[in-house]
Amino acid sequence: MKLNEQCLTDSAWKEKGYYIPSFDRASMINKTKEAPQWVHFGAGNIFRAFQANLSQRMLEDGMNDKGLTVVEGFDYEIIEKMYRPHDNLSLLVTLKADGSVEKSVISSIAESCILDSNDDKEFSRLKEIFRCDSLQLATFTITEKGYSLVNPAGELLPAVKDDFANGPVKPQSYIGKVSALLYERFLAGEKKIAMVSTDNCSHNGDKLFDAVIAFANEWTKNGKADAKFVDYIKDDSKVSFPWSMIDKITPRPDDSVNEILKNDGIEELEAVVTSKKTWVAPFVNAEESEYLVIEDKFPNGRPALEKVGVIFTEKETVDKVERMKVCTCLNPLHTALAVYGCLLGYDKISEEMKDTELVKLVKTIGYVEGLPVVTDPGVIKPQEFIDTVVNVRIPNKFMPDTPQRIATDTSQKLAIRFGETIKAYLSSDSLNVADLKCIPLVHAGWLRYVMGVDDNGKAFEPSPDPLLEKAKSFVEGIKLGDAMDKEALKTKLLPILKDATIFGVDLEEAGLSEKVLSYFGELIAGEGAVRATLKKYVG
Repeated sequence: MKLNEQCLTDSAWKEKGYYIPSFDRASMINKTKEAPQWVHFGAGNIFRAFQANLSQRMLEDGMNDKGLTVVEGFDYEIIEKMYRPHDNLSLLVTLKADGSVEKSVISSIAESCILDSNDDKEFSRLKEIFRCDSLQLATFTITEKGYSLVNPAGELLPAVKDDFANGPVKPQSYIGKVSALLYERFLAGEKKIAMVSTDNCSHNGDKLFDAVIAFANEWTKNGKADAKFVDYIKDDSKVSFPWSMIDKITPRPDDSVNEILKNDGIEELEAVVTSKKTWVAPFVNAEESEYLVIEDKFPNGRPALEKVGVIFTEKETVDKVERMKVCTCLNPLHTALAVYGCLLGYDKISEEMKDTELVKLVKTIGYVEGLPVVTDPGVIKPQEFIDTVVNVRIPNKFMPDTPQRIATDTSQKLAIRFGETIKAYLSSDSLNVADLKCIPLVHAGWLRYVMGVDDNGKAFEPSPDPLLEKAKSFVEGIKLGDAMDKEALKTKLLPILKDATIFGVDLEEAGLSEKVLSYFGELIAGEGAVRATLKKYVG
């Protein structure tokens, strides 16, 4: 059994329990190529597990006769070495909390493209797609970093700077190339389209708009593009940038899943590690739970994705759902487990949910400290959402997610995941910020984490983070067992605790810095101090 178009006719697939779609794939590919409707940028795991599966369900139920065009703009080898050799097919392995496994062949991708302006054939095909009247939406999963035009110091990235000056002919930056495709659509008659970021970041539509309009402004200012291009991008009756909230966990493909597939007789499952260090396999493993809420602003129409579970609503409701998830009911819990999981030597998030203190920690953060500031979005009930997170999703032992993965870029997450709750307490007439105990415990835990020493005194490498070296500089010289008095700790740590760009608020002004310093002092008392501190405050 091989994952390609020819071998899908083998009856062994169904005998082994794989869901094989029954729609006419050849017809779907032809119709999609002739009149593309939906383009997606970002060929990673979340796309294959979520957006591609949504499209497949619509095709299978007869609600659409067109599939997707997927575009990869960061790591071209994903397309060259994984998509095309498998005829744009992939395997989705859904790992359910009850222990059952659902295996599906995802065959909704009609065409895979490479966003390379230096390859005339590839870029010409994308320009052709963007000139089509039929194109309704372009969705994105390129990570929050993908929308940034500057480095951590706030300086324009070299490729962006060059693209600003050189115009839309052969841009080299990711958003420069996307903007060039939109310019092509503008030149073709100011055709309508929705540009939909489905990345897991706050106000994602604004991030995409801000990046694109920066190119439009520079190109028109430099005489590299028609002056009306700016007006086209700003006119949301022609080009819209809806907000969305996405939620589905798709960890790196796991060896245990590989074994399941191998035992079924599937060949050529070997993962590819690209020259850009992307690890990609012919399959993706994912949890069953999924949420996608999108602002319903589609100038050229859209597929009826509400029929397969997507929630379309107003921008304000998307914002409430996003804040519910990112600020209180899911992401803060994940960050707490990531920080303390690394310190306590865990390598699976699900295993942490067997730890009495860690369960109490996340339940306190979610139910006690977070839930009181949640505004019910109406389309998803906060209590039900967090109940599913705590009781089903995070404890799912079949989900091979790790605290090390989730700890990546923590400095970029603390402000939104905890800072917004602190702000809500500060502005509330009925809530007292002094009552917060577990959120500042996570702040102290993060500073203890960047020391790179676990609770047994063993060194570990913290996950990648753009501010890791900066954070390390504040704890440099601190050792486990150091009997540092509070004033000495305050001298070293107060400057970072006052950094609102990291914590969302100045923790001293918020009245929480003393608590964080006190916790940190206990966390560094010696080996076993992390466990002892958790027992003391949440046990």
